[in-house]
Amino acid sequence: MDGKGSWRDNVFVERLWKSVKYEEVYLHAYGSVCDAKQGLEKYFMFYNQNRPHTALDDKTPNEFYFDYLPAMQKTVQSSEATSLSKLGVT
Repeated sequence: MDGKGSWRDNVFVERLWKSVKYEEVYLHAYGSVCDAKQGLEKYFMFYNQNRPHTALDDKTPNEFYFDYLPAMQKTVQSSEATSLSKLGVT
């Protein structure tokens, strides 16, 4: 990070906000701050629970976080244990 406010400093968050703006905010004329808050809450529920992401192997963020990552951690731990046992380390 260069501290000058470049989009490259936080590219993943910038991409999220682009999605939020184009898929939610620009499509609705909120009547109040409360309406906007409710709309954004619904959008983030959709984004995390229903919207697949190509960067996550077409899984939703929730599927990736709660299902895929724990399975990967078990695989890594099992692999590490196997490697250590081959070295005679218990």
